[in-house]
Order: sequence, then structure tokens, then C-alpha cells
Amino acid sequence: MRQHPDKVARRALEHRQAILREGLSRRDLLKMGLLSSSGFLVLQSGLSARAKGSGGGVLSPRLTPFVEPLTIMPVLPERTLGELGPTPNISPNRAVNPATGLPFEGRTEAHQSRSAYPVRKYLATRMGANTNVRPHPDLPPQTFWGYNKGGTDFATDPAVSPGPTIVARYGSPVLVRRFNDLPPPGQNGGFGVPEVDTHLHNFHSATDSDGGPCNPVEQRFFFRGQYYDYFYNMQYAGFASTHRPAGDIREALGTLWYHDHRVDHTAENVYKGLAGMFVAFNEFDTGDETTGLRLPGFPDFDIPIMLSDKLFDPTTGLLYFDTFGLDGLVGDTFLVNGTVQPFLEVTKRRYRLRICDGGPSRFYQLFLTNPDNLGQSIPVWVISSDGNLLPRPVQATSFRLGVAERNDVIVDFAKIAERFGNPSRIWLENRLEQVNGRGPTGKILPPGQGNALIEFRLVGSKVVDTSFDPEPVSFPNVPAAPDDHVFGPIGLPPIDNETPRLTRSFRFERGNGQWQINGQFMACTDFRFTVQQNTMERWILKNNSGSWQHPVHIHLEEFRILRHNGQPVLPGSVEYGRKDTVKLGAGDEVELVMRFRDYKGAYPMHCHNTVHEDHAMMLLWNVDEVGDNKNEP
Repeated sequence: MRQHPDKVARRALEHRQAILREGLSRRDLLKMGLLSSSGFLVLQSGLSARAKGSGGGVLSPRLTPFVEPLTIMPVLPERTLGELGPTPNISPNRAVNPATGLPFEGRTEAHQSRSAYPVRKYLATRMGANTNVRPHPDLPPQTFWGYNKGGTDFATDPAVSPGPTIVARYGSPVLVRRFNDLPPPGQNGGFGVPEVDTHLHNFHSATDSDGGPCNPVEQRFFFRGQYYDYFYNMQYAGFASTHRPAGDIREALGTLWYHDHRVDHTAENVYKGLAGMFVAFNEFDTGDETTGLRLPGFPDFDIPIMLSDKLFDPTTGLLYFDTFGLDGLVGDTFLVNGTVQPFLEVTKRRYRLRICDGGPSRFYQLFLTNPDNLGQSIPVWVISSDGNLLPRPVQATSFRLGVAERNDVIVDFAKIAERFGNPSRIWLENRLEQVNGRGPTGKILPPGQGNALIEFRLVGSKVVDTSFDPEPVSFPNVPAAPDDHVFGPIGLPPIDNETPRLTRSFRFERGNGQWQINGQFMACTDFRFTVQQNTMERWILKNNSGSWQHPVHIHLEEFRILRHNGQPVLPGSVEYGRKDTVKLGAGDEVELVMRFRDYKGAYPMHCHNTVHEDHAMMLLWNVDEVGDNKNEP
């Protein structure tokens, strides 16, 4: 241990890479005694390298920011039924493909609601490896996994990461056929598993198309050479229960994302590129700023943005993932829509930015920073939380995202020009200090000393802008009230007219070197509890894991947060709206309520620090006609 620390870290990295090439998992190493439960990789040389935090000492090459433009991901094009190949049916295509010896389709169960809501739009995409990705000009061409636009030839229709943006409209059911054309494990570059399932995060989906990680009865992930038909009926929640037949407009979703959810390997597969954005419009949030709510028009002024942080090998410049990290992985290189710290030229008008924290482990506190005048405090208007329009826009100088959370914000570059000295550039800057996968330290860094993610370059003169201006109706400029619905008829469904059937408590904790919920690891063979269909429950989530933090995600339905650490969540808070993920900070306790409507079947709850999720901080629960009364399942 007298060697220079950088040499020790480098030797540890070389050992871990050698183990990766052998295909050994963390669980294999634990059994072999090569990985301690406290998170040390025990090397033959007698050294112990801490396999925790930001990647075991890896420091990526230094890269010049703002040299490449922001990539606006293409929209996944509509396909004809004939272009898909075998005709999709309500029941899965389980005929055996002689070329693979496997059924053509990985799905094993019928689409639950498709007979009532026939498909109106067909989409297709192929998952594959792109060996010529350059996130920055100073990095070499390298392999990412991604999704293409549905073509059969990756040479002319390459896989991209993030994947193409899927655009759908409520009332128009969609079928997405996803083909698994990923390379075999021996060609994965040391991490990534070519067995996949795609979760449409936050959509009200049946189990057959939810994209869950596993199931005691049904097959969830599918294999190389197979496809899987995902059906989204594009109806609001309540369509088969409280608000037949189209659901409750107050449950309208807008900004979602899709990502791989292969059990035990979600973190590495998403890190390698298997994620993308999904935008849902309706008759009010139309995508056309001259109609409905008049929000900035898609796609010119309504821009999906996926944030991710990566590590690149300091000697080769290639993407690196530490599969032995217990806490999580925090990268030192920031990608936005797949490009390292890009720039975007913007006109002086309002933009809608749909910002998603794609993980795997980093939290963000996002500010607008004028790098040429660091003393300025520039506002944004938060209009949605986890893809749901808020009852009233919130004016803020910063907002925080945990992994998987989304916020839509309005940035008014015309007002920035008028009020802040007509700057030529503005940064979207993360100022939240986080040094490892445990979670942020809580320290907010000074302006200009955080992580500059995008440089917005203001060009031209002020232009005509007839889109909705949130400032005159935003909180705190206008007091917030429980019955607000600025974006009416999209608002908050009432929760005080129904009594929760029971209360369940969940402890998120650490045990035996991994992550647990109520003292148990994830098991794909068991349902931990059963919810009674068409009832409401009260859940209490407690963080008993010390200084670790957990963004907790619940599938199927959204929830309302009643109290955070005993304090009521009040109108005017971004947490007052409907949510699907909640930040469970160190020692936090969160009380929430949620309904369970329309579907039956198995769904997960898990930490969305995907490293924690892969190391067992997840459980499966079931929805059925009769529920159980387990208070601490």
C-alpha cells in the first residue's frame, strides 16, 4: 500500500476488468470469497480495492465542454401492419422459430385490454449494438447499445442512445414491437446482458406490457432473436373502474421514459444505452402551442432531455461500468441526450424542457447559471412533476431530481435577455455535490463550480411568442390552494373522498452487504403481498439504511405524498402533484396514498438507484380481487 494511490486504483481497475471478462457476477464473487460483504474486492496481490462509489478510482479523460450540439432524438416513425412481420395478436406468438429454437415472441400472456381498445398505431424498433458511437470528439469510437427506428439493417438505421422518442396520443392505442438484436455475451465489452424487457416508466400498463423485471409465473425478459409486442391502450387510469370507458382526464400523463428492466442487470443495461423518452399528448396538452393549453410547440420548442453520468477508462477512453460497486455508480462525465456537455442555440422565447434523470445513481439540483455574471439568480417555471402537470406552476431558481424523476420546466429566454443583461450564453448547471453512490452530501456548490450540463446560446432578437406564460399564475406570485387546476381540466383527482383499506409499512435498509426491504431481498418467485383491486391503500416508506439515499419507484399507479418526515406536503410544493418516484433521503419517512385500478397481476416496487435495485432492493406485489392484510410484508 506504499504505492502511489493512482497506481493502486489502476491495478484494482485492471483486476476488476479481468474478472468482468470472465463473466463473473457480484454474487459469484461473494460465494468465492473474492468480494467482502462490506464492499471490498480482495485481490490476489493482497491489496483490497474498495469496489464502491464512483467506480473504484476511475477518472475519465478531461474533455472540453460545449463542442457538440445537443442531439434532438428522432421520433420513432409509425409503421404499417405489414411492415412488422408476423401479425401481432392479443395472444402471444409462441410458434418456434427454427433459426433460434425459441418462440418467435418472448411474451407469454395475452394483452389484457386490447379487445376493448383496438390498436390504431403500430411502431417497431430493434435493440442492437452501435460500435461507432462518439459521445465527444476526443473520445474514440466505441460501443453503446440502443434502439433504432425499426429498420432491418443497422448499417442504414443504426441503434441510437437514448433511443428514438416515442410520441403517442391519448385515445389512440399503440403497439410497439421491440426486436432483440443485441450481440451475444462474449461481445458485450465486459458488461451488459442481452436479455431484456422494456419498462414504460409511469404508464398505467397491464402486466403483459409493463416491462417488469420478473414474475413467478410469466416470462418477462426475452432473448436474442425474439421480439416482444408491448400494447399501450392510451386510456387514462380509471378506464375500467371509476371513469369508464376512457378514464379520468385528471390522470393525464405527459413526460415518460422507457428503459430496460432485466432483473439483476438493469443498471448495466441502461448505463450501456437502453433508455429513451416517451411523450404523451391529449386534447388539452396538444403539442401545438396555438391550441389547448398553448404550451410551447413540439418538437421545435418542446425538447425531451435525458441526463446521464458516465465513466470512461482513462487509458482507452472507452465506456466503463463497475459491476462491483455496492453503493452505486457516480460518473465524472455528463452526457445529455448521449452527447458530452452539448450546446443548444435558442431563440429569445419560451421553451418547454422535459428533463429526466436517467441515472444510474446521481441526484441533481439544477440551476440556470450565467457564467459571465455568477451573481445572477435566474428563475424557471416548473410545470410538471414525474410527467404530470402540476395544479399550479411553481417559480423556482432551482429544482431537484432523483434517479428516474422528471420535471417539465418552462425557460423564458426572452425574459432572461430582458432582465439579465442580454447574456449570450446560459448554462443548465448541476450544483448538488455527490461524491459516491450513497446519495448527495446536501452541499450546494457555488455558481459556476458545479457541473455545467448544457450551454444555451441565445441568438437573434426577441421573436413573436404566443405560448402560455406561466409567470402571472405561478406560485409564489399567486398563492397556491388545494383546488388549483391552472391546466384544467387536467388537475388532481380528490383523495379525501375515499378511506384507505389498510396501511402498509416498508423499511428500506441494508443487510448482508446488499439492499433489503423489510429485512428481505428481492425474490422473483414470491409475491410479498396482495393488493385488493379498486381500493386505496396508505403506504409508509422509511429509510433505515443510514446515510444511503433511495429514489423509490412504484409501478402501475401514481401516488400522492401526504407527509414527508411528518410535515404535510402543501399546495405550492412540487411534491404536491401526482408522482411515481419519491426521494427517500437519509432517515426520511414518507407517507403516501395510492389507488389500484383497472388491472390485475404482479408489479414491483424498488429503489431506482439501479445499482441498489440490482442488488436486491426490490419486491413483487400482486393485485387481485381479494387483498391480504399484511401491514409489514
